[in-house]
Amino acid sequence: MIAYYNHTPIYYKVYGNGPALVLLHGFLESSTMWEMLIPKLSKKNKVITLDLPGHGNSGCISETHTMELMAEVVNTIMENLNITRANFMGHSMGGYVILAYVEKYNTKVNKLILLNSTTVEDSIERKQNRDRALSVLKTNPKTFIGLAMKNFFAESTRDKFTVEIEKLKNEALLFPLNGITAAIKGMKHRKNRTQILKNFSQEKFFICGIEDPIIPISTSEKLAKLSKAKLFRVEGGHMSVYENYEEIVKILHFIDFL
Repeated sequence: MIAYYNHTPIYYKVYGNGPALVLLHGFLESSTMWEMLIPKLSKKNKVITLDLPGHGNSGCISETHTMELMAEVVNTIMENLNITRANFMGHSMGGYVILAYVEKYNTKVNKLILLNSTTVEDSIERKQNRDRALSVLKTNPKTFIGLAMKNFFAESTRDKFTVEIEKLKNEALLFPLNGITAAIKGMKHRKNRTQILKNFSQEKFFICGIEDPIIPISTSEKLAKLSKAKLFRVEGGHMSVYENYEEIVKILHFIDFL
């Protein structure tokens, strides 16, 4: 299905019936990342997936896709479906969008899961890395996307998931370049929302890879404690849905999403 935000097409799908559950993918990903989980989740939930702006089949809205703008896009889908309250799970950048959504639409959120995600803003070093990424994208987007996708997986799992890495890479290569750069700029300038999560009174969870090369497990442990969220540690890196699918399924059972 297609919704429109500022005359820009936003692609989304709905599966099953029950409590609304919104799934938000990460950077260089699309709603296809949830394909393995949807058959299970849709047995007891009304699952909503969407391609965030500039990713998958959704168009680009601006030169910078801020987390706040993407949260507004999510809200447009919610309103189109007449959903007033939902559970949320977001991977990496999708988690940043959830936090921006919570800040503005606190009463519309029940449980939330930050999957391989964080509440803090980019460090100075990380912002510098974003700038380098923008430079590489101008001259060699294929190299950037290939390396980025490989680095999302832990060193210990990359050989096992070569097929998945190649599939994710090939899909990302189809995304518009201005959509990728708009997301990088948005992530670079996002703000710290640790206090937003701390003040969120509903159930909240972190699911973190103990070998995550993007978000160190030590950082996640500190943030979970500070924000009074429950933390689940799983083997692998930044792509837990792929690297540790069975464990993710067990956790979602525990949280009562399955």
